[in-house]
Amino acid sequence: MTQVLPKQRATRIATAQQALQVAQELAARFRAGSSQRDRERELPHTELQQLFQSGLGAITVPRAFGGIEISSAELAEIFVMLSAADGSIGQVPQNHFYALEVLRINGSEAQKKRLYAEVLDGVHHGNALAEFSSPAAHQRSTAVSQQAEGLRLNGNKFYCTGALYADRIPTLAIADDGKEQLVFVPRQQPGVNVIDDWSGFGQRTTGSGSVQFRDVAIAPEDVVPFQTAFERPSTVGPFAQIMHAAIDQGIARAAFNDMLDFLRQRARPWPDSGVERASDDPLTLDRTGRLAARLSAGDALLAIAGDAVDVAQREPSAENVALASVDVAKARAWTTEVSLEASNLLFELGGSRSSLREHNFDRHWRNARTHTLHDPVRWKYPAIGNYLLNGVLPPRRGTI
Repeated sequence: MTQVLPKQRATRIATAQQALQVAQELAARFRAGSSQRDRERELPHTELQQLFQSGLGAITVPRAFGGIEISSAELAEIFVMLSAADGSIGQVPQNHFYALEVLRINGSEAQKKRLYAEVLDGVHHGNALAEFSSPAAHQRSTAVSQQAEGLRLNGNKFYCTGALYADRIPTLAIADDGKEQLVFVPRQQPGVNVIDDWSGFGQRTTGSGSVQFRDVAIAPEDVVPFQTAFERPSTVGPFAQIMHAAIDQGIARAAFNDMLDFLRQRARPWPDSGVERASDDPLTLDRTGRLAARLSAGDALLAIAGDAVDVAQREPSAENVALASVDVAKARAWTTEVSLEASNLLFELGGSRSSLREHNFDRHWRNARTHTLHDPVRWKYPAIGNYLLNGVLPPRRGTI
């Protein structure tokens, strides 16, 4: 059995209210250095250690295993807070909670007891899911195979958000029977090589680089079935997507708040506009009010989607899971568009000064543009329409 210990034991969070308060306090702390970290690509090792030592990493652990089992709407609210403070830090825990949802659905009781206990102590899970070499996003070449000396993992992964900071790296791999497994690989296991080669122009400090596995010894108890979570109705997909929707909402909030501050304090209108301040310009007032309404709608859609995910987690029928997927798709499509709109409007109303080094407001557009490519919004609307018009249930996968 491979046990992983955190760098420092985490605080235990007792209630959802406490979790929201802790998230708010951390967000205020992270916001202060967010621009500089993006500008200089200063990796947030300290900040992420603070996040997981705070106990936030354990808030979805079921009550039966010592957690508080926070609601999906409250989890989304926390992601909005963190992402509004720093769009990169906000994305890193997404894969951590995704892996815990797979564990909840497909893990054995012994696996849940052991791995949840680690998380309660502060263990951080990264990810190694995507690959460059596979012909399609849902196909994998990384393999976990039985050899004479035991299970061994071999393969190459990319876009491994959070792996650089993690204690375990849940990794998608094909087993000898051809089915996908999620292997909870200890970060410091011999043969694991995490490479900081992420060069995205947005979300620059997520650590979303490469991971190489070379004949890595794997304990059988660290292997959790993955593929079977999509062979029956489960919330793995909508649960993953509601966090992505909340990340986009947080990035939109950050752009909107910076725009308000900029316009109130420093901006000036176009020459000959007839007003002294941009904040008095009727066109600026109109655009600001419209975006404020759209942001509030995003909050409401996340709350509705969160309730639907909770229902589907309690009773994972085909209809409940489909409704959760559709409600989450609505939220994700909406917040995708709003994050791009908010970051674009910051440029439009702030002018060229909004991208000056001293402001670095362009990071919001770069973060939004990068993250919204994660699962293209063009997949969402047809799935919603097909469900509403034709009663066709959305496909069971992590991207819808």
